[in-house]
Amino acid sequence: MKIENEIMAILNELTGAEAGELEPALDLFETGLLDSFGVVSLFVEIEERLGVSVAAETILRDEISTPEKIVRRVKRAAEC
Repeated sequence: MKIENEIMAILNELTGAEAGELEPALDLFETGLLDSFGVVSLFVEIEERLGVSVAAETILRDEISTPEKIVRRVKRAAEC
């Protein structure tokens, strides 16, 4: 499964959103769909499902505020 699809599936599970409900540019923090606990859960799931580890100390809220930004961040981590 493509990284984008898997991340969207994880976000849907964590937020309770239906498939297709989360827009790529939707700010997950401003809408209350994601908080600090959710971020931890998100990256645990990403590591388990995709095998991509993102060090928590390197994550800035602004670079993971939307689904599309999360995808970019994970792809960058996967390249390392």
